[in-house]
Amino acid sequence: MGSEPALEEEDLSPAEDPDADPLGGRVPAGRGAVLTRRGITLRVLLKDGLIEPGDSVLSIHYLGKRFVGDLLCDGKIRWVETGQLFNSPSAWATHCKKLINPAKKSGCGWASVKYRGQKLVQYKTSWLHKYQPAAETGLVSEGEEEELGEEEEEEEEGSRKTGSKSQLEPESSPPEKRGERKECVPVRYHTLGSRDSGRDPHTLVELTAFSAINRFQPFNVAMSSNVLLLLDFHCHLTRSEVVGYLGGRWDTNTQLLTVLRAFPCRSRLADRDSAPAVEEEICQNLFMRGLSLVGWYHSHPFSPPHPSLQDIDSQMDYQLKLQGSSNGFQPCLGLLCGERQRP
Repeated sequence: MGSEPALEEEDLSPAEDPDADPLGGRVPAGRGAVLTRRGITLRVLLKDGLIEPGDSVLSIHYLGKRFVGDLLCDGKIRWVETGQLFNSPSAWATHCKKLINPAKKSGCGWASVKYRGQKLVQYKTSWLHKYQPAAETGLVSEGEEEELGEEEEEEEEGSRKTGSKSQLEPESSPPEKRGERKECVPVRYHTLGSRDSGRDPHTLVELTAFSAINRFQPFNVAMSSNVLLLLDFHCHLTRSEVVGYLGGRWDTNTQLLTVLRAFPCRSRLADRDSAPAVEEEICQNLFMRGLSLVGWYHSHPFSPPHPSLQDIDSQMDYQLKLQGSSNGFQPCLGLLCGERQRP
């Protein structure tokens, strides 16, 4: 027999499998031996009809980013963004959260992942109410207690920061005339709290150097002077915001990202009709030159080169697309070109 795939957090050994009895026969989940909360898996919930498989029924919201997953019939999770498969909510949540916060140790899976808008941990509780009401008390495992506690701390921290958001957001004002300079004051990212629909997506966020937080820069960047020249020319050619892509190569051995060409998008940001054709043309140019897509750039004609919340969301989207289904690190470079300094 071939070797079995590695078990994830929620994968159970035969002795712990809730669908098997000691004699090797199958028993309906929840009707046999008492299960701990950790023994209740997505397979158990599916088998007993508390949840159903479906596309985009699972979601994670973390630090302003939303991840969506499909629930498969075998209890596995397929991440919609990349098509990657995960054996458990904890494995998926940990992977997604580490993309945003590499220091994250665990994903608080059952407390973080929602099924049709409701946390999965609540479905565990419903299962216990239905099948093991007498044994429900005291069945929370040590690991799950830590997950629930960590998730509650994240939500409380986000709520505290959100409560003071009125001090960070500018008061509503009439639209400014085209070409008029708008005074934008960047805010620190940690003061933003949890993101919501009321937050101005154009809020600028102050940048922090790695050295300021006693960390090493994760990779080095080398850029052709021709790229900088074309990028600067494109960004200051018009008073409207522009965007373009960066082509180059990533060397995993030296951790060096080399940017060799810039590809301006010859369409307005709001022109969704022509954007696909423009991007396809750029992809063809990258392919013909033997280059890879390594990043993007964007202009702020009337504000300093600090990323907006919308820019940060775009950066995360590009980062996820460049990584694809690969588990290796693939950097995505985001460049901002601000207003020219006037005498």
